[in-house]
Amino acid sequence: QVQLVESGGGLVQAGGSLRLSCVASGRTFSSLTMGWFRQPPGKEREFVVSISQITGNTYYADSVKGRFGISRDIAKNTVYLQMNSLKPDDTAVYYCAASTSVIIRTAIRDYSYWGQGTQVTVSS
Repeated sequence: QVQLVESGGGLVQAGGSLRLSCVASGRTFSSLTMGWFRQPPGKEREFVVSISQITGNTYYADSVKGRFGISRDIAKNTVYLQMNSLKPDDTAVYYCAASTSVIIRTAIRDYSYWGQGTQVTVSS
């Protein structure tokens, strides 16, 4: 079992930045593939970014490439999502997820563990 707790969401103006954190517990953090997903109001949950902690490889959705960055602190069992140049379209509940896969995964079904989500609201 893996427990994930996100934090760092909030209200920000367009063009601003936020950093989300996700603390994992319950399983060897360094063996998990971690992902961030988001669910905009009235829409389905969508992939944002994934990092394979075995290979260090990352993969970003086109909509956030160049603006968002994923990083991790293995000593703290924490993965971060740095969000820059935020747009109103980035408004969503952001979820941290963990997969036992050793390679990057982009599909919701490939992630077995999910956090409770944190709200990000970008005002225009």
